[in-house]
Amino acid sequence: MKNIRITEEVITALDPEEIFVFGSNLNGFHAGGAAHTACRWGAKWGQGEGLQGNTYAIPTMFGTVEEIKPYVDRFIAFAREHSEMKFLVTPVGCGIAGFSPVEIAPLFEGAVDLDNICLPRVFWENITG
Repeated sequence: MKNIRITEEVITALDPEEIFVFGSNLNGFHAGGAAHTACRWGAKWGQGEGLQGNTYAIPTMFGTVEEIKPYVDRFIAFAREHSEMKFLVTPVGCGIAGFSPVEIAPLFEGAVDLDNICLPRVFWENITG
Protein backbone atom coordinates (compact mmCIF):
# COMPACT_ATOMS: atom_id res chain seq x y z
CA MET A 1 0.00 0.00 0.00
CA LYS A 2 1.17 3.50 -0.83
CA ASN A 3 2.32 5.67 2.07
CA ILE A 4 -0.88 7.04 3.54
CA ARG A 5 -1.16 10.61 4.73
CA ILE A 6 -3.40 10.86 7.78
CA THR A 7 -5.04 14.06 8.95
CA GLU A 8 -4.65 14.68 12.68
CA GLU A 9 -7.90 14.10 14.58
CA VAL A 10 -7.76 17.58 16.09
CA ILE A 11 -6.17 20.39 14.11
CA THR A 12 -5.21 23.37 16.25
CA ALA A 13 -2.71 25.15 14.01
CA LEU A 14 -1.80 25.35 10.32
CA ASP A 15 1.49 25.96 8.58
CA PRO A 16 1.29 28.62 5.84
CA GLU A 17 0.96 26.05 3.03
CA GLU A 18 -1.63 23.92 4.85
CA ILE A 19 -5.32 24.07 3.95
CA PHE A 20 -8.06 22.93 6.37
CA VAL A 21 -10.70 21.07 4.31
CA PHE A 22 -14.14 21.03 5.91
CA GLY A 23 -17.76 20.17 5.21
CA SER A 24 -20.02 23.15 4.67
CA ASN A 25 -23.53 24.01 3.66
CA LEU A 26 -24.28 25.60 0.30
CA ASN A 27 -25.02 28.98 1.90
CA GLY A 28 -21.70 29.10 3.71
CA PHE A 29 -23.19 29.44 7.17
CA HIS A 30 -20.19 28.22 9.16
CA ALA A 31 -21.92 28.01 12.52
CA GLY A 32 -20.98 24.55 13.80
CA GLY A 33 -18.52 21.69 13.72
CA ALA A 34 -15.43 21.89 11.53
CA ALA A 35 -17.02 24.74 9.55
CA HIS A 36 -17.02 26.89 12.66
CA THR A 37 -13.40 25.94 13.35
CA ALA A 38 -12.51 26.89 9.76
CA CYS A 39 -13.45 30.50 10.49
CA ARG A 40 -10.23 30.93 12.48
CA TRP A 41 -8.26 30.24 9.27
CA GLY A 42 -10.23 32.37 6.85
CA ALA A 43 -13.50 30.60 6.00
CA LYS A 44 -15.82 33.30 4.69
CA TRP A 45 -19.39 33.60 5.86
CA GLY A 46 -21.62 33.14 2.82
CA GLN A 47 -19.13 31.09 0.75
CA GLY A 48 -20.12 27.43 0.77
CA GLU A 49 -17.50 26.00 -1.59
CA GLY A 50 -13.88 26.42 -2.49
CA LEU A 51 -10.72 28.04 -1.23
CA GLN A 52 -11.13 30.64 1.52
CA GLY A 53 -7.99 31.79 3.30
CA ASN A 54 -6.28 28.62 4.54
CA THR A 55 -9.48 26.60 4.22
CA TYR A 56 -11.40 24.78 1.50
CA ALA A 57 -15.15 24.18 1.83
CA ILE A 58 -16.92 21.11 0.42
CA PRO A 59 -20.72 21.34 0.64
CA THR A 60 -22.15 18.30 2.43
CA MET A 61 -25.24 19.61 4.21
CA PHE A 62 -27.78 18.71 1.54
CA GLY A 63 -29.06 15.86 -0.57
CA THR A 64 -27.35 12.58 -1.21
CA VAL A 65 -23.82 11.25 -1.46
CA GLU A 66 -24.20 11.28 -5.25
CA GLU A 67 -25.00 15.00 -5.09
CA ILE A 68 -21.90 15.64 -2.95
CA LYS A 69 -19.59 13.77 -5.34
CA PRO A 70 -19.14 16.61 -7.90
CA TYR A 71 -17.98 18.93 -5.10
CA VAL A 72 -15.41 16.37 -3.92
CA ASP A 73 -14.29 15.84 -7.52
CA ARG A 74 -13.77 19.61 -7.91
CA PHE A 75 -11.76 19.67 -4.69
CA ILE A 76 -9.51 16.83 -5.88
CA ALA A 77 -8.98 18.57 -9.23
CA PHE A 78 -8.10 21.80 -7.38
CA ALA A 79 -5.61 19.97 -5.15
CA ARG A 80 -4.05 18.32 -8.21
CA GLU A 81 -3.47 21.79 -9.72
CA HIS A 82 -2.03 23.20 -6.47
CA SER A 83 0.76 20.86 -5.42
CA GLU A 84 2.33 23.71 -3.43
CA MET A 85 -0.53 23.39 -0.93
CA LYS A 86 -1.06 20.58 1.59
CA PHE A 87 -4.73 19.75 2.15
CA LEU A 88 -5.81 18.40 5.55
CA VAL A 89 -9.20 16.81 4.95
CA THR A 90 -11.45 16.50 7.99
CA PRO A 91 -14.18 13.80 8.08
CA VAL A 92 -16.36 15.96 5.82
CA GLY A 93 -20.02 15.00 5.89
CA CYS A 94 -19.61 12.68 8.88
CA GLY A 95 -20.59 15.07 11.64
CA ILE A 96 -23.55 17.42 11.52
CA ALA A 97 -24.39 16.35 7.93
CA GLY A 98 -25.07 12.82 9.22
CA PHE A 99 -23.31 10.64 6.66
CA SER A 100 -21.04 7.77 7.66
CA PRO A 101 -17.41 7.28 6.63
CA VAL A 102 -18.55 4.18 4.70
CA GLU A 103 -20.68 6.49 2.54
CA ILE A 104 -18.27 9.43 2.16
CA ALA A 105 -14.78 7.86 2.05
CA PRO A 106 -15.18 6.32 -1.43
CA LEU A 107 -15.70 9.81 -2.84
CA PHE A 108 -12.04 10.49 -2.00
CA GLU A 109 -10.55 7.49 -3.84
CA GLY A 110 -9.18 9.93 -6.43
CA ALA A 111 -7.07 11.53 -3.70
CA VAL A 112 -5.13 8.37 -2.83
CA ASP A 113 -2.27 9.10 -5.24
CA LEU A 114 -2.02 12.82 -4.49
CA ASP A 115 0.84 13.45 -2.08
CA ASN A 116 -0.59 16.82 -1.04
CA ILE A 117 -3.86 15.43 0.37
CA CYS A 118 -4.12 13.97 3.87
CA LEU A 119 -7.29 12.06 4.73
CA PRO A 120 -8.79 11.03 8.06
CA ARG A 121 -7.71 7.57 9.23
CA VAL A 122 -11.33 6.37 9.01
CA PHE A 123 -11.45 7.38 5.33
CA TRP A 124 -8.26 5.45 4.59
CA GLU A 125 -9.66 2.40 6.37
CA ASN A 126 -12.77 2.50 4.20
CA ILE A 127 -10.89 3.18 0.95
CA THR A 128 -8.09 0.63 1.34
CA GLY A 129 -9.93 -2.00 3.37
